[in-house]
Amino acid sequence: MTARARIVGWMLLVAGIALAVAVFATWTFLLKRLDDRVNAELENEVEKLRGYVRTQVAARGGRPPDDVSRLLADYLAVNAPDRWETFFTIVDGAADKITAVAPPARLDTDDGLVRRLAAATRPTATWAESEAGTVRLAVIPVRVADPRPAHLVVAVFYDRQREEIVDAVRVLAIAGVAALGLAGAAGWLVAGRVLAPVRLVRQTAEAISDSSDLTRRLEVTGNDDVAALAATFNHMLDRLERAFAVQREFVDDAGHELRTPITVIRGHLELMGDDPEDRAQTLALVTDELDRMNRIVDDLLTLAKAEQPGFLSIEQVELADLTVSVVAKARALGDRKWRVEQVAEERIAADRQRLTQALMQLAANAVRHTRDGDEIAVGSAVRGGTVELWVSDSGPGVPPEDRERIFGRFVRGGPRSGSQDGAGLGLAIVRSIARAHGGDVHVEDAPIGGARFVITIPLREVA
Repeated sequence: MTARARIVGWMLLVAGIALAVAVFATWTFLLKRLDDRVNAELENEVEKLRGYVRTQVAARGGRPPDDVSRLLADYLAVNAPDRWETFFTIVDGAADKITAVAPPARLDTDDGLVRRLAAATRPTATWAESEAGTVRLAVIPVRVADPRPAHLVVAVFYDRQREEIVDAVRVLAIAGVAALGLAGAAGWLVAGRVLAPVRLVRQTAEAISDSSDLTRRLEVTGNDDVAALAATFNHMLDRLERAFAVQREFVDDAGHELRTPITVIRGHLELMGDDPEDRAQTLALVTDELDRMNRIVDDLLTLAKAEQPGFLSIEQVELADLTVSVVAKARALGDRKWRVEQVAEERIAADRQRLTQALMQLAANAVRHTRDGDEIAVGSAVRGGTVELWVSDSGPGVPPEDRERIFGRFVRGGPRSGSQDGAGLGLAIVRSIARAHGGDVHVEDAPIGGARFVITIPLREVA
């Protein structure tokens, strides 16, 4: 079942339950009102008869009427029944008079009912069945000067009045079902429009899965949750497109970089002769190429881990101690004028080993681009909410057009004075470490004349 059908189904179920409760409550309330109204009408007829008898007694100077049949006939003549009501009298155990308005069913012709009602000695309410359904009855004994027993019977055709309620509730139920149907149709259309971006997301995902085309995007309209979903999906596609592009470029470059030493090794092994000196030279060259491949693989693993959680091991790092220790370690990289340019007296939350790795990589890069006796400086500072770590050299510097390109993978800079065996992954690793800390790295002109590589990361103080 689709999400659209489930939404509309649940909506109709809830609305249907609410409608059923409303109809049942209305039905119960109206039936209770009907019972109360019928009982009140019977009590009212009892009081009206008593008032009429008192009036007749007063008109006769305090003497009660001597003909009970005449009294009840006159009362029926002046008191017409309401709709779905009828009155008749019982005199001396037999039906006597009935109202002129024809009732839905004749009750005075039912001898068994007449005998049962004639036995009442006080005002009594009861039920009876007739051709017109259930009837609510009130039997009122009448005692005057006439010795004959007499009764006035007030009959309310309960089922006929109940049918009016049934008709009203039926109309309410039909109207509710019709409204429920209209609500379902409207809900189906609205759910379709609301879920259209979701369907578009699914269709786009299927199209991408089938064709691997990551350039498709969703059109974002509105500012609701569904629009936010479409925008998030587009953002995810942007990241995927960039990731796949980088991955393809990375695989191509890695294949090229690894293919070269393999070709060199294979060529020299195929040409290797039996001369011991030739074999020794070939083995030395092969070993050197394998070491270079090993360094490339290690660098690739570092770059791969940089994209995964757990790449950093956060601890308390003293910036001053980190700066001084990097200079002490870097002195073994080359005969240069090493110095500490500036230190920050600050403790931050960072990965000490990764920051050391990045600064040592920048120091090694500075050695490769300087000569013996040139100056290399390492420094750290806190400016505002940013930590800066840098390595400066007095080498040739970096042209402005290359200052962003050199941080790419397998990209090598300009002429070097040192070893040329780098794979072009060092600065990419530095950028990965900086971005893993939430920062970045850039290159600028150094105060001592060459290049200055600056790592900037947000200041996160130790709790």
